[in-house]
Amino acid sequence: MEKLLVKSFPLRKVVAVGLLVALGIVAAPFSIPVGVAKVYPVQHAINVLAGAMLGPGPAVIAALLTSTLRNLMGTGTPLAFPGSIFGALLAGLAFRYLKRDYFAAAGEVIGTGFIGALVAFPLAKWILGFAGMAYAFIIPFALSSLAGSFIGLIILRLWSKSIARS
Repeated sequence: MEKLLVKSFPLRKVVAVGLLVALGIVAAPFSIPVGVAKVYPVQHAINVLAGAMLGPGPAVIAALLTSTLRNLMGTGTPLAFPGSIFGALLAGLAFRYLKRDYFAAAGEVIGTGFIGALVAFPLAKWILGFAGMAYAFIIPFALSSLAGSFIGLIILRLWSKSIARS
């Protein structure tokens, strides 16, 4: 099983996913509570980075692991799952097919800010007992993903400039 994992999923990607998850866990205390959601721009930046550098599959794995660990540590809510997973998936797919870092950032905003927020609404209603309207999730999710995507885009641009110099 170990050989199959390394063969189908290169070791560098495994290490990169682990480092991004560790970054997400270390930065977990830096969230802003907005209603029933915790606004967490660091996760959105990580989704953009993972989507552009590793692809949609590893980005989703990193988002899922980070959300799981944050929930286990008490620094996240169940709403972390739909937001981060859809954002990471769309960031990776947008970068894969459109080949531009700003499309990865846009994919994160659409995936988290809109799709993730709409999926989070029934989850919050059934699990957390939220009685509000769906737009109550779209606004904080969209603002958080916009801020985090911008941070991720800046990091990607700086990273690509440093690689071009070396």
